[in-house]
Amino acid sequence: MAAYIVATVRITDPARFAEYGKVIAGLSEQHGGQAVVKGPVAEVLEGEGLVGERVVVSRFPDADAARAYIASAQYQAARAQREGAAEVVMRLLID
Repeated sequence: MAAYIVATVRITDPARFAEYGKVIAGLSEQHGGQAVVKGPVAEVLEGEGLVGERVVVSRFPDADAARAYIASAQYQAARAQREGAAEVVMRLLID
């Protein structure tokens, strides 16, 4: 079953977050991930949310591959580097 990581990101320090982006580039693909969509929220249609908040959706072959990506030493190191540069919430969806 396919699995998706859906991340919502509020960037608080654009320069530091840009450095994180360079470090993380291509890492999800090493775990079978494929970018589905990424970009800023253009409009909040229902509920509370922030216009401009970034959303990233990545598809993985299965939940184990998605979890392996998040658990990888490379991701954990990049995550530590991202501290203070953004508020991130990641969700796992299983198709």
